[in-house]
Amino acid sequence: MAFVLNDRVKETSTTAGTVTQQLSGAVTGFEGFVAGIGTTNTTYYCIDHTGSYDEWEIGIGTVTDATPDTLSRDTVISSSNGDAKVNFTAGVKDVFCTEPASKTMEMLMTGVGDVIYSSAANTPARLAAGSDTEVLTLASGVPSWAAPTTGDITGVTAGTGLSGGGTSGTVTLNLANTSVSAGSYTNSSITVDAQGRLTSAASGTAGVTAGFSIAMSIAL
Repeated sequence: MAFVLNDRVKETSTTAGTVTQQLSGAVTGFEGFVAGIGTTNTTYYCIDHTGSYDEWEIGIGTVTDATPDTLSRDTVISSSNGDAKVNFTAGVKDVFCTEPASKTMEMLMTGVGDVIYSSAANTPARLAAGSDTEVLTLASGVPSWAAPTTGDITGVTAGTGLSGGGTSGTVTLNLANTSVSAGSYTNSSITVDAQGRLTSAASGTAGVTAGFSIAMSIAL
């Protein structure tokens, strides 16, 4: 079973009372409920007593492929009987697929930042906007606004070449010193470990320049 809406689905019925409507067939130019909605599926419906009768009902009903086809009146959304089931008098009724005004997004969203969600199957609901500092949470599938919770670390462990760490509060990690003294080195000889740290450094002696080497060769 699924909830289905479709355009131009309309039949007539002569069923009186508050019972399930027995459908008499599609109006010319329209589809019937079995063809347009599908058997066992639910849909929004409107039943309107034609003529001078002030009898109408809008709700959710279930379509059944039978002889004749039927449309049950499962949930009444609004009606001429104080939004309860109408006890229709004898006569011809138009029965058609519609969308109730109260179920449209425009009618549900009444404020900036409203959130629309499903409170039950085929039942849209509105959650008013929260404050700027609140966050959206879920409880049993129902959204609500709440103040954010602040977390805490469970532990920071100092790795190779580091010191410090901790399991709560403000944590500091320190980079451990190596055996290399701070300073400037020329013509350096350096050693780097796997973490990219200098573990040794020493200044070297300037080598012979290329020009001087060539000049010495010519002189010899």
